[in-house]
Amino acid sequence: MTGEDLAAAALDLVGTKFRLHGRDPASGLDCIGLLAAALASCGRPARLPNGYALRNRILPELGAFIAGCGLVPAKGECAPGDIFLVLAGPGQFHLLVAAENRQFVHAHAGLRRVVRCDTRPDWPIIGHWRLATQAIEEQ
Repeated sequence: MTGEDLAAAALDLVGTKFRLHGRDPASGLDCIGLLAAALASCGRPARLPNGYALRNRILPELGAFIAGCGLVPAKGECAPGDIFLVLAGPGQFHLLVAAENRQFVHAHAGLRRVVRCDTRPDWPIIGHWRLATQAIEEQ
């Protein structure tokens, strides 16, 4: 699986209904569910964290979730399939999947669906990861 595969899988989910803790595209996805569904469609299922709200003080299971997805910290330019953790609002952690041409896919709670945006929303970046196999190839 490549970053391009992951980006394409996320783009295929654009229009899916938003649902907090959503794990199935048929009934709705949140940002973690979006990443998990995109990974699963590429043959890489992930163990998902639970017990979080729309706003959280900390994300205790995130490190294990990210590592379990086969992602490693990324540096430099954004590439398709990169994953960004951003702070969308006070205590509002959110995952974005990078697509081609600097577009991003994410589960938008306000719009109640998975959307593609032409630029990365102007939210502070807390973490940036990419597939481990891709990161190794770039070294």
